[in-house]
Amino acid sequence: MHPYLFELASLMAIFVFAIVSPGADLAMVIRQSLLHGRREAIITSFGIGTALMMHVTYTVLGLGLIISKSIYLFNIVKWCGVAYLVYIGVKALRAGTTKIEVESAPKEPRKQQSFAKAFGLGFAANALNPKAVFFFLSIFSTVVHAHTPTEVKLGYGVVMATALISWFVGVSLFMTTPKMRAAFSRASKWIDRASGVVFIALGLKLATEKAM
Repeated sequence: MHPYLFELASLMAIFVFAIVSPGADLAMVIRQSLLHGRREAIITSFGIGTALMMHVTYTVLGLGLIISKSIYLFNIVKWCGVAYLVYIGVKALRAGTTKIEVESAPKEPRKQQSFAKAFGLGFAANALNPKAVFFFLSIFSTVVHAHTPTEVKLGYGVVMATALISWFVGVSLFMTTPKMRAAFSRASKWIDRASGVVFIALGLKLATEKAM
């Protein structure tokens, strides 16, 4: 397998756990779908995906600078990343079944949201999440080689954003039915446990990394 394909596969194996785990982004998409309809939920999904690309872009550009200029800054970021990954891993392992609570759909449809508002809700929900900073720094510094070209790293980000948008579009289309929501709620405990193991292992691996 080509090294770049192996890196991408490794990134996606980790990232899939992150995007399917119940969280603020998922709750936002479900709420949009129930309260405003599929159009708004899909637009919100694209807002979340755009924010993800923002995180990837500054991670790729900034991480290269950290590695090349300062071993001390690299170690600060690395140990913050280790602490964060182990923290969310332990938290996920200790979590019980997650119930996604959203408001019930109104009896009468509400006024259609503007594109800008629906997009902005998704973008802000993801972009203003401080955990995303350490998440992307952690997985890129662990899985992606420092000498991988910047354009390839940005390509990884495009694939990740596409996967995230596809997932949330699927949520917009299918997760509003009572049967599907109940099934996802039952499976959330096992999703949390599996992702917890992955994040802890990733944190331990990151602890052994050294600046180039």
